[in-house]
Amino acid sequence: MTETIHPELPTTRRRPFDPPARLGELRAEAPITPLGFPDGHDGWLVTGHDMARAVLADLRFSNRAELKHAPVRLGGQVIPQQPPAPPGLFISTDPPVHSRYRRLLTGQFTVRRMNQLTPRIERIVADQLAEARAQGSPVDLVPHFALPVPSLVICELLGVPYAERASFQRDTAIGLRMTSSLDEAMAAVERIREHVRGLVDRKKAEPTDDMLSGLVATGELTDEESANIGLMLLIAGHETTANMLGLGAYALLRNPEQLAALRAEPELVDGAVEELMRYLSIIQFGTTRVALEDVELAGARVRAGQTVVLSLPAANRDPERFERPDELDVRRRAGGHLGFGHGVHQCLGQQLARVEMRAGLAGLLREFPDLRLAVPESEVPLRTDMGVYGVHALPVGFSA
Repeated sequence: MTETIHPELPTTRRRPFDPPARLGELRAEAPITPLGFPDGHDGWLVTGHDMARAVLADLRFSNRAELKHAPVRLGGQVIPQQPPAPPGLFISTDPPVHSRYRRLLTGQFTVRRMNQLTPRIERIVADQLAEARAQGSPVDLVPHFALPVPSLVICELLGVPYAERASFQRDTAIGLRMTSSLDEAMAAVERIREHVRGLVDRKKAEPTDDMLSGLVATGELTDEESANIGLMLLIAGHETTANMLGLGAYALLRNPEQLAALRAEPELVDGAVEELMRYLSIIQFGTTRVALEDVELAGARVRAGQTVVLSLPAANRDPERFERPDELDVRRRAGGHLGFGHGVHQCLGQQLARVEMRAGLAGLLREFPDLRLAVPESEVPLRTDMGVYGVHALPVGFSA
């Protein structure tokens, strides 16, 4: 293992679907590398698949917000250590606090529950594709397909009026844009929180058949806890899947032999979803954990209090785990990828995301049998400026 501290997390991409090349170079040297942080902290970078998976499952590593050091800057500013997560924002807590909140939501995201929702999601997909076709060729798939499908779904699940989507989508974009200042990002998140808090008040007065009303009705949560859970689900429920749909469509268009295989064998869509999750790994800066005690990892001594960056894009391209990892192969058995994380913090909504992606991709290929890019590849704007990777726009053409 190299003893040289890499000055900062590599973030520059040379090709649209590949993680920064430097991550692969570091992974070839060792699965874990000393890493410098913008605030002067000395931590670690994990690029190997098996090690990343092991750390995610190891409760000696914490996900608590107040312990972490940020590996990237925001708006050119060093991000200071944050206060403890507010009540309800359980993604940034550890068990048993995390376990209590997650237990209240687990039943809403089971495979059985998602299968029950599938017909409604397929209807939403069909309606959005019809609206996209009505726009005429060319059409931008991001605002007319990739973004509204998961937005409509999560709004219905949570009981958020879809007419109010513009404000939370705008503020989510500000919060995830790496060029936003820290103050701008925090203010954007606070606006979403206040919006959801208003919804909680409405659900208390007039409950409906939705998840937010159900959380309020449990009597186990304060209004603040309900609002913060709603905030987390609202942001995560539309932003990640929207970018997977947009970037996934682009990746298939850039790999015509894979697109042709999926058209010829629609039953491959389930595996294609897993492969796209592996291949694209849209949480482009990875995730972080903090050692609660000294831990040995492949000869590296991670000291208590050190932040470890787990590069999921690099781990999902590890040749020790996946054969020909830099190729998109819709026939690949991509099980074990870390696109949804792993361990106690594994994505709560992963089954929902799978249903949305299956329905979305299958519907897109069925509705547009001759789908094609309407601009040169170099003109597709990539979300290199965002915490969640994807495309800002995807102009496509099709026959009438």
